[in-house]
Amino acid sequence: MTLYVGNIPYVVKEEELKEIFQEFGTVTSLKIISDKYSGRSKGFGFIEMENEEQEDLAVNELNRKEIHDRNLVVAKAHSKKGYNEG
Repeated sequence: MTLYVGNIPYVVKEEELKEIFQEFGTVTSLKIISDKYSGRSKGFGFIEMENEEQEDLAVNELNRKEIHDRNLVVAKAHSKKGYNEG
């Protein structure tokens, strides 16, 4: 399962975001999405943790948590698979 993290302050780098999420378990992958031309953060990303229990805890504790004057949005990511089907 993957977590969507939105409203990430533009000054936050992947290492800082990883530290925030590691309070709730082991981060197995993390990616802040950036503009392919400017390299600037788009303000959202995706995180995978070791298990669903850790992900649930991170969602419960970090959704709406204020980081650098912005409230993070943390939720289970939805798969693109199936959106264009029937």
